[in-house]
Amino acid sequence: MAVNKYGIGEPLESEAIIARNPYKPPSVPSTPEASEITKDSITLSWNAPESDGGAEIKCYHLEKRDKDGVRWTKCNRQKLTDLHFKVTGLSEGHFYEFRVSAENEAGVGEFSDLSLFYRAINATTPPGPPHHPKVTDHTSSSVSLSWGKPATDGGAYIKGYIVEMKEVSSEEWIICTPPAGIQATRLTVENLKENAEYNFRVCAINSEGVGEPADVHGSVTASEKIEAPEIELDADLRKVVSVRAGGSLRLFITIRGRPEPSIIWEKEDGPLTERAQIESTSSYTMLVIDNVNRFDSGKYNLTLENKSGTKSAFVNVRVLDTPSSPQKFEVKDVKKDSVTLCWDPPLTDGGAKITNYVVEKRESTRKAYTTVTSNFKDNVDPPRIMMDVKFKDVVVVKAGETLKINADIAGRPLPVASWSKDGHEIEQKARIQITGTDTSTMIVVKDCKRSDSGQYALTLKNVAGSVTTPVNCVILDKPGPSAGPLSVTGLTAEECTLSWGPPQEIGGSEITHYVVQKRETSRLAWTLVHGEVKTTTLKVTKLLKGNEYIFRVLAVNKFGLGEALESEIVKVTEPYTIPGAPTNVEITSVTSEEMRLTWAKPASDGGSEILGYVIERREKSGLHWVRVNRDLVKDLTAVISKVRRGCEYEFRVYAENLAGLSPASDSSLTARAEDELLVPSPPTKPKILDHTKNSITIVWKKPLSDGGAQILGYSVEYKKSEDAEWIVAIQMTKSNEFTVSGLTTDVQYVFAVKAINKVGVSEQSPVSEPQSAMERKEEPVFDIDIEMRKTLIVKHGNSFTLTAPFKGKPMPSVTWNKEEVDLKARASIETTETCTSVTIEKATRNDTGQYIVTLDNGVGTASLPMMVKVLDTPGPPTNVKITEVTKDSATVTWEPPENDGGDAVKAYHVEKREASKKKWVKCATVKANTHIIKNLRENAEYFFRVRAENHAGLSEPKEMIIPVVVKDQLDAPEFDMKNFPHNTVYVRAGSNLKFELPLSGKPMPKVTMSRGNAPVKSQNQECVWHSVCFNQNTDFGYVIICFKKYIKIISTSFSPL
Repeated sequence: MAVNKYGIGEPLESEAIIARNPYKPPSVPSTPEASEITKDSITLSWNAPESDGGAEIKCYHLEKRDKDGVRWTKCNRQKLTDLHFKVTGLSEGHFYEFRVSAENEAGVGEFSDLSLFYRAINATTPPGPPHHPKVTDHTSSSVSLSWGKPATDGGAYIKGYIVEMKEVSSEEWIICTPPAGIQATRLTVENLKENAEYNFRVCAINSEGVGEPADVHGSVTASEKIEAPEIELDADLRKVVSVRAGGSLRLFITIRGRPEPSIIWEKEDGPLTERAQIESTSSYTMLVIDNVNRFDSGKYNLTLENKSGTKSAFVNVRVLDTPSSPQKFEVKDVKKDSVTLCWDPPLTDGGAKITNYVVEKRESTRKAYTTVTSNFKDNVDPPRIMMDVKFKDVVVVKAGETLKINADIAGRPLPVASWSKDGHEIEQKARIQITGTDTSTMIVVKDCKRSDSGQYALTLKNVAGSVTTPVNCVILDKPGPSAGPLSVTGLTAEECTLSWGPPQEIGGSEITHYVVQKRETSRLAWTLVHGEVKTTTLKVTKLLKGNEYIFRVLAVNKFGLGEALESEIVKVTEPYTIPGAPTNVEITSVTSEEMRLTWAKPASDGGSEILGYVIERREKSGLHWVRVNRDLVKDLTAVISKVRRGCEYEFRVYAENLAGLSPASDSSLTARAEDELLVPSPPTKPKILDHTKNSITIVWKKPLSDGGAQILGYSVEYKKSEDAEWIVAIQMTKSNEFTVSGLTTDVQYVFAVKAINKVGVSEQSPVSEPQSAMERKEEPVFDIDIEMRKTLIVKHGNSFTLTAPFKGKPMPSVTWNKEEVDLKARASIETTETCTSVTIEKATRNDTGQYIVTLDNGVGTASLPMMVKVLDTPGPPTNVKITEVTKDSATVTWEPPENDGGDAVKAYHVEKREASKKKWVKCATVKANTHIIKNLRENAEYFFRVRAENHAGLSEPKEMIIPVVVKDQLDAPEFDMKNFPHNTVYVRAGSNLKFELPLSGKPMPKVTMSRGNAPVKSQNQECVWHSVCFNQNTDFGYVIICFKKYIKIISTSFSPL
């Protein structure tokens, strides 16, 4: 707003602006990349941001994060200006990621993208080839391989193995394992082409990549491995195997054969007892009979058969027992003093031949028997069976018809006849009748049914022995139930696998297939799962999680659908639960920075493989458990870092499988995070820092290990180079630097240092390089940092000191200089052996400039320029003058001051004063170097002056010495003919001519035109002319002259009137 004597005028408003920094933070640098990795350091590099935000980048901020941790920590303590940095102090084996940001005057920019995880470990290489890969087995569709670990793992953990194969006729290798490999050292490659020929090779993998392959020697053909059956009988089985009655018979026989042979156990003189149990695998078979008796004696035959052949062997078994009682005891021919006794032999002899009989008697009135004879013998005939030849073949009877088997018998004494079926004695029922005489016996089964199928046997026994004749009978009928149980395996939330055995009663006809059905327990109706199952196993899918099912299987032959075999109720759920808790959690080693923890696997994995372990810790004084590891720990040991020195911790461990986390283990015993106290390791090799003719100064670094206790100090020793005995210079000093004095000039010495803690003294450090006691000569140099090279800003009236530390032997002379200034008079200068300074009191603008300090010691010279800027009011403007005057105004111009006071001039203050008055009046404050002062009194005399202004204030005024009279100025009229050589204008005949003739004059001149001293009218047939655009303020203008089709050269002159 402008102000005059009548008040404040209307305001002039600017556009809205926002007060803000004109720069922006820089954009993001590129992602950090590792170029060199060791077990405790990683060197990283990155590229500068694409945009610096308009201001120079001052530094970078690099941060790291341990994979097992959560927090980001800064890597650089000092200002980082390079595009690379070596990060040290890392934990060996840990994984780290990094990020970097740039900073300029406006602030810190955003962080870069996260780097890859880098593992702090010494340089690694891919592993070597696996050891001796070989073929262990092969079939028509598979090949089994095995191999050993590589001789070298390349310095990194072997992550797995890759197996590749190719057909011999092909050039392309195909990976048989997942891309990440497998951890096992064996593999069965399946789904191969039968009789095709293949090559195989194996590679190991570590963090550096895939190692060299190891080839399986030769090629392998995918075909069945054929081996004829073989039976290996122990030497004991080649003899008669004797077993006492009541004991257990176990016949274990090793077998082999490819394909796996069928196994048949038989007893030569009859069927195997129902107490016999047979267990068989591809490598052995075992016959077990518990609680044996005399009837289990005999010859047992074992038969193996596959498509390569048949193999048989036998074992003789004898059950050691007493003979059974004689049969059919009779008393005949009774006389007054004698009787005749007769009997039949026992049915069994107890494993040994009957040698004789013992006959005893007792009177009816007595209880005790007395021996009549102990060596009585007689002749006997063994029993015999005679059957129709038709009973040698299988007897076939349809269901509902009658089965009849008869035989003639003989023997002395008369044998006892008994009928059995499938090893069990037959009991007579309404449907089953057994009849017999002394010479014949017969069994009749009416209304036959499927269960009547089997092996019928007629057995005759007397004291001379026994004989059995089997008759096989088949009843044609629908099959019976499949052999149970109907087992349900592989249960998941959606599917299961059913398995069963073939029916024992097949109804005299081969089983063609099976029908499988299911029923939910909440329903009564059965639904079909599969109608034609050819095998005795089936995978059932699309079950509903949480539902309960019953399954059943029905065998089918040509006579129809057989009886059903049902399963137990099955609930469809996941087949596993959470694992049990880990055990034996123990802290095995402790330092001040980490603890090693071990534990044992849970007793139960819940039916699912243990995926890993979660570790928690708690401080002894705390209440809350804190999880230690972000990712699952795969091993049974872990190193827990980031513990606080002196704190006591306890740990517990959880196991995790697909079902979730186990209960927590029992807590470990507490342990304190502290190092074992030892003597420290030796300090580093001492270095020579300085030397004189009678002293040497050494310096060293602290030991790598303080032994777990604070370093209390150091012991310094020295000796002459040729001497053997060390001299203690000082028992203990806390400094890492020491000067050994009292030395002999020009004698050579060596030095060593020992570190001391509360446990004791370390070993001696490595011996220093030899050094002679002599004066040291060094060129002078300034010992300054970058901050001291910056311009020193000082406010007017304050004092300042410029300091320059230096080095040099001998001590250099010091000289301070400033152009056109005698510093000895203006300043005070102080100099010591290592530093010089100059101090100026009450600084003014004249103290601004460059100060130069120079060192000289005869060995060399050095100079250091130092800039000082004193912030003061500026000097007065220069060359103030009046460039234009009218009757009521004057134009003042000036030039900037020679000295701006250390700060830019922001404005000028213009003032006026009438010559007849003493008071100065302010006219304006402007930023330009010129100003028009208006509303002056005509013909009055005025003085004018100008002041410069900066942030420190106003300068002294610069005023005019001679006053200016305010009145109009008179200037004679004048034409500017510089563009008209010789005052002549040329034009082609018949053409028009038009030109402008500049003129000036004050006041505005009157213009006339003449030709040959004869006036020319302003408008005629030949010429038209007039004056225009005359500026009253500048007193300049021009005349426009126009000639039409003029045929002669015209010379014109003008005279103002």
